[in-house]
Amino acid sequence: MTVAAKENMEASAKANNENCKTFRDESWINQFRNCCNPWMARYVYGIMFLFANLLAWAARDYAHGPLIEMERFNRCHGKGDCRGTEGVLRVSLGCFIFFIIMFLSTVGTSKLNRARNTWHSGWWCTKIMLLIFLGFFPFVVPSTFIQLYGEVAHFGAGVFLLIQLISVISFITWLNEWCESKKYAEKCHIHVMLLATMAYLICLVGIILMYIWYVPEPSCLLNIFFITWTLVLLQLMTSVSLHPKVNAGFLTPGLMGLYIVFICWCAIRSEPAGGSCNRKSEASTRTDWLTIISFVVALLAMVIATFSTGIDSQCFQFRKKDLLDEDDVPYGYGFFHFVFATGAMYFAMLLIGWNTHHPMKKWTIDVGWTSTWVRIVNEWLAVCVYLWMLLAPLLWKSAQVGDIP
Repeated sequence: MTVAAKENMEASAKANNENCKTFRDESWINQFRNCCNPWMARYVYGIMFLFANLLAWAARDYAHGPLIEMERFNRCHGKGDCRGTEGVLRVSLGCFIFFIIMFLSTVGTSKLNRARNTWHSGWWCTKIMLLIFLGFFPFVVPSTFIQLYGEVAHFGAGVFLLIQLISVISFITWLNEWCESKKYAEKCHIHVMLLATMAYLICLVGIILMYIWYVPEPSCLLNIFFITWTLVLLQLMTSVSLHPKVNAGFLTPGLMGLYIVFICWCAIRSEPAGGSCNRKSEASTRTDWLTIISFVVALLAMVIATFSTGIDSQCFQFRKKDLLDEDDVPYGYGFFHFVFATGAMYFAMLLIGWNTHHPMKKWTIDVGWTSTWVRIVNEWLAVCVYLWMLLAPLLWKSAQVGDIP
């Protein structure tokens, strides 16, 4: 081969490498502008949702001054607490509208080669501009409409809690079925026993600590009722699960016990300061580093809960596909955005204590008697849904046997 031919080949290879590099760079830019991996898109939406949460918190705690200039759009009449509450609701309304638009434009998407998949997974510049516009738009909406949205947000937040509850129970049930499957039953037997035992021990320790922390006097009858009833519900779930006709094992009631004990603890923690039965709440009235850390952890937990629930659309499908085709979407886009839309209402309720007329102190979240009772009802509902999932197959089977002549 001649020297000239070698030089031509090297020049051609160099040009091809540069072209490939340019193509990769342009492809990455185009992916950001137009189309991106749907799995990566989840995190972008999660960051958007986190930004909306932070903006709502800032509007509640630090935007009283700027909101005074907008007093012509509300009926607060100079009350700072009202302006903070309305600021949260207005930010929540903008976030809700954004995700409802995404829900309506992506619901029913089933294939990756559809235009709606491109809209869900890309066009970030357009969607960021839309989110910014919707963030400012609610601040020019009349106060009457904002108050109406606040009432509707109670129901939307309740829908979010119900979706999250079903998602948690479905995950616990799936984990138990996976461990008891023929493929993993022998390998996971010891692990299941250890995990179930650990879950029950943590439940008992949590209940004992709640008695120590939140029942300092015999007159704390409400807290005694909450904690004792949680213990009764734990025993009820275990008894039903171990019934010979159900035979669901120790693992599911143990994990469900952890869930309801945690909800009970959150409910009692939400009790407002001022009473002698919640010394932890009285200690948290001071804005110290522990209060700030607790607030940040609660905020991040809310975003993570919304994110994890949004991708769990399989638990709401009657016909579940074990294997996805190569061109199938990896999760339900419409369900994902619907969960985020209801999550926007949920974070508004947490930041205002589920009460549009309830003043909230700085660096606090989900505090007030309304928040307490919402948590308690959520705990009881969780037990009812779990027991129904255990007993429904038996009732359905007995009904079918009764229909046979």
